[in-house]
Amino acid sequence: MTAPANQLDAIHAMLAAGHRNLRIERHSLFIWGIPAGLLWALSELILTQEQLPDVTQRALAWLALLIAVLATIATVDWHLTRKMKATRDEAWSFIHRQVLKVWWLMMGLAVLTTFAMFFYGGGYMLCAVWLACLGISLYVHGLFSEELLEWAGLLTMLIGIASLFAKLPYETMRWVAAAVFGLGLPLLALMLDRGRHRPALARLAQILGWLAVVLILPMTVEYRANNGQTPDLPVISLADYRAGAASAGEIVVALPAGTPIPVEIELGGDIFAGIGEKPVLPLTLSRPIELLLRDGRPNGDVRFPGEAWQLARQVRWISIPWLKAELTPENGPRVSGSLIVQLRNP
Repeated sequence: MTAPANQLDAIHAMLAAGHRNLRIERHSLFIWGIPAGLLWALSELILTQEQLPDVTQRALAWLALLIAVLATIATVDWHLTRKMKATRDEAWSFIHRQVLKVWWLMMGLAVLTTFAMFFYGGGYMLCAVWLACLGISLYVHGLFSEELLEWAGLLTMLIGIASLFAKLPYETMRWVAAAVFGLGLPLLALMLDRGRHRPALARLAQILGWLAVVLILPMTVEYRANNGQTPDLPVISLADYRAGAASAGEIVVALPAGTPIPVEIELGGDIFAGIGEKPVLPLTLSRPIELLLRDGRPNGDVRFPGEAWQLARQVRWISIPWLKAELTPENGPRVSGSLIVQLRNP
């Protein structure tokens, strides 16, 4: 390469460095990623419905835990970053302070959304919300920092959105979120190259490797861990089960078509009489199903006779797409809604 070409490349590198003068510290991605990943991995074991049956208490407990964890992470990251900059005799730039505010804002928004979902529903979208907030934070940081952060931010947002469109089980989405935080952010810290120019193929290889770690690896491990073959168990009829023919351990109970399934609904609020009562919906099975019981209690696994088992983590039993109130001269006040009970995803 000629000397003028070398000079042009050097000028181009200087301009790129000037445009992307912000550098994220490697320790920041470790500090934010590993604790958040562990929290996602343990989220089904701590502050559960069994431990805190009251929804308000459980929501406040999760809010306090998330605020404590994220505030601790932010404080430690701030002090370590300030120490690193002092060691290199660097000052906090205006852009760095603003980008850091965006990061804290997105994490705070995710925390408040988590708290609100306890009261307004939408818990299935929780993982997607956190991944979207993280993706936006990485993308904004990458606009003023390294190009790799932009790519990772976009992919993180796409993972969250695509998981909803694909209707992945919540358990799968939870482990993907744990991998994005706990594995993806530390790996991203190791992949940062301080803004050096890389060929497009090299960048593509980097981001595909990152995607394999945060998406393909957790989905594969989770699938193999939760989709083992259900043992071939004897099937007993509902009549025999109610007569006391069940034994300890795992059994399969067959419910024939036409079996009544009363659905109790606990009614609350301050405008209706009979609060505390439990109205019953008299539903009836339209086709036979088989339930897997473990130590006398259904574990959520179900199948139609002759078909494969549908695991509890894969089944979406009940959904309420809409609910509305009406007041007409013909019918008076009326509340109507749609209640869908199904085993297979549409």
